[in-house]
Amino acid sequence: MPLDVWSYLAATAGGALIGLLLAVFGGGGSVLATPLLIYVVGVRDPHVAIGTSAAAVSLNALVALGGQARAGQVKWPCALVFGAAGLTGSLIGAEIAKQVDGHRLLLWFAAAMALVGASMLLPKKAEGDPAVRINQTLVMRLAPLGLMTGLAAGFFGIGGGFLIVPGLMAATGMTLAHAAAASLVSVVLFGAATSASYAASGLVNWPVFAALVAGGGLGALIGTPVAQRLKGHARTARRGFAFMVIAAAGYVAWRATR
Repeated sequence: MPLDVWSYLAATAGGALIGLLLAVFGGGGSVLATPLLIYVVGVRDPHVAIGTSAAAVSLNALVALGGQARAGQVKWPCALVFGAAGLTGSLIGAEIAKQVDGHRLLLWFAAAMALVGASMLLPKKAEGDPAVRINQTLVMRLAPLGLMTGLAAGFFGIGGGFLIVPGLMAATGMTLAHAAAASLVSVVLFGAATSASYAASGLVNWPVFAALVAGGGLGALIGTPVAQRLKGHARTARRGFAFMVIAAAGYVAWRATR
């Protein structure tokens, strides 16, 4: 069914919401893109929704990566090893997902959403080594973790930041701030690979992608001052968002089984 002007406005509004959430919480918001496209915008094919959202997430992450790179927060050698290993995994994951029935895929996606929400409820330690340097031992740790994370990100069509950040910290001992910045390299690569795989199969709606990206830019602008206001209540706000993601996961699972 062709989309009308209201659908594109909804996609823009949804993109703004996701951009705002990403600006405020630094991750997790992109997992809402696929449910928004299906249940609000009206994209009927789950595969098209996943392919389209993956493309938008990749571009939004690229913009965010530019800011982190200018601030000198990205540990490039570690980020590139992790991302390069995961690139192959994301392509494999996307190919597997395209073979899965749409409703069954949404059930798996709901499970991934629940994991994202649960991960946001876990306490996070910012401590780590700010001067971490790549070596052979770290490469041997980063590569397999990157491959598995890329596989999951490609299958679910999400950025995968909730897996990438703890993976980078566990493998290298870097700080949370550096891991969050370095994770954007992988989000860009995984999202680009996933969306390219879906696009090659004609499973990306480019006008909806453009609306999502336009809305995401607006949401990021709004989110910056909102994040400043919520600084004193960051933990409470994050918990509220986590429960919202978990509730959305329940709704997706319920709709997928109807």
